Amino acid sequence: MDTMRDRFISTTSRLLDDDPRLALVLAEISRDGFQQAERRHPDRVINVGIREQLMIGVGGGLALTGMRPVMHTFASFLVERPFEQVKLDFGHQGVSGVLVSAGASYDWPAGGFTHMSPGDVALLDTLDGWTVHVPGHPDEAEALLRQAVAGDDLVYVRLSLQSNASARPVSPGFTTLREGRDGVVVAVGPMLDNVLAATEGLDVTLLYATTVRPFDAEALRRAVDGARADVVLVEPYLAGTSTTAANDALAETPHRVLGLGVSRRELRTYGSMEEHLRGQGLAPAALRERVTAFLHH
Repeated sequence: MDTMRDRFISTTSRLLDDDPRLALVLAEISRDGFQQAERRHPDRVINVGIREQLMIGVGGGLALTGMRPVMHTFASFLVERPFEQVKLDFGHQGVSGVLVSAGASYDWPAGGFTHMSPGDVALLDTLDGWTVHVPGHPDEAEALLRQAVAGDDLVYVRLSLQSNASARPVSPGFTTLREGRDGVVVAVGPMLDNVLAATEGLDVTLLYATTVRPFDAEALRRAVDGARADVVLVEPYLAGTSTTAANDALAETPHRVLGLGVSRRELRTYGSMEEHLRGQGLAPAALRERVTAFLHH
C-alpha cells in the first residue's frame, strides 16, 4: 500500500493537469516526487528551497491573484516555523489555501525534535476559520485532498505514515462505528485501529473523525444521549487539543472528558514511530488500560 504522502503526490500531480487554478508551492521536501508535474507546469509548481516563510508568502501572493495554492512540507516547517506568515498572509489578508503536511507528530524520529510537530493542530486553533483534516488511510487522504482543492476555504490536511488497515468513507463530521452505554470514545484519523483493538469487548460508543475542525459538536451530543456522558478523545497530536471543544459541546450536560494524545513531555530518544506510540501510551494495551480506568472510575 502506498503512503498518504505518496498519494498526495500522485493525486496533486493529476489535479495540476486538470485544474489551471491550482498551484503547488514546495520548500524542497517532496520535490523529487513532483519532477514530472514541474516539467509540465513550470509556472504552477514552485520550489522556493528551504525557505518555509517564503513558501507561505508565495502561497498568499498566489491566492491574491485568484489561484488555489497548495503548500507542502513537514508539519513543523509548515505550521510552526512560518506561523506568522500563516496568520498574516492568509488570515489577515482574507485569502485561502491548502496546507498539506508530512511528518505528523513523530513519523521520522531520527530527524529529532525539529521534525516533530505534536502541537500543530492546537496552534491552528488560535486562528479563525481553519478546516482541519486528519485522514487515517491513503484513500481518505485522497478524498479529503480533493475536497480541499475544490473548495475556497482555509484547509490543513495532516498526513502521517501511520495508517489504518482499511479506509472508511469520509464525512464532514464524526462517523458512528459502534454504540454502547458506558461512555464515548472518539478516535481521530490514524488512531482508529489502535482504538478498535483497545476497546474490543467494551460497551462504548465509538466515533471516528477525519475532520476535526470544525468540531462536530452535534454528533458528540447525540452520542452521549442515553449513555454515560464520559468522553475519551484519542488524537494523534497534543493531548487535550480537542478537550475544550468537547467541553463546549457538552456545556449543558454533566460530563467528564479525558484527552489522550502526545504528551507535552519530550521523549528525548530517537527510536521508531511504533516505539514513540508505546512511549506516549497510544498503543492498544496502554490505551485500553487508560480508557477503562477512566470509564470505571
